[in-house]
Amino acid sequence: MATLKQRTPPMEVVRHLADIPDFPSEVEEHAFWSSHELGEDLLNVAQPLVRDGLPPPRGRTKNVAVRFDETTLQRVRALAAQRHLGYQTLIKQFVTERLYEEEKRDGTVG
Repeated sequence: MATLKQRTPPMEVVRHLADIPDFPSEVEEHAFWSSHELGEDLLNVAQPLVRDGLPPPRGRTKNVAVRFDETTLQRVRALAAQRHLGYQTLIKQFVTERLYEEEKRDGTVG
C-alpha cells in the first residue's frame, strides 16, 4: 500500500524587518512564523543581543480574589477562548486598559 507524502509548502521569505507585523497574540505570531522565515540578507546583518539588552523582568504578581456572577464569567471565558487567551489574562488586560483610560481622563498619565 502506497502512502501519500504530504508536501510542505515553501516558506515565504521575509526580506525587510518592516515586513514583520506587530502581533496581537502569540498564537498569531506562531502562525506567521510557521509559514515565514528570515531571508539570508537579514540573517547576515543580524547582531547578537548585548548583555542586559533584554527588558527587565516583570514584577511579581499577587493573587487577588474577585468574584463574578456565573453569566459574566461565562461571557469572559467565551471571549477569551475566541482570542486564544486564558480568561484570567483577558481580565488582567481589561483592568489594565481601563485603569489607563481612567488615569488619562484624570490627567495622571499623558
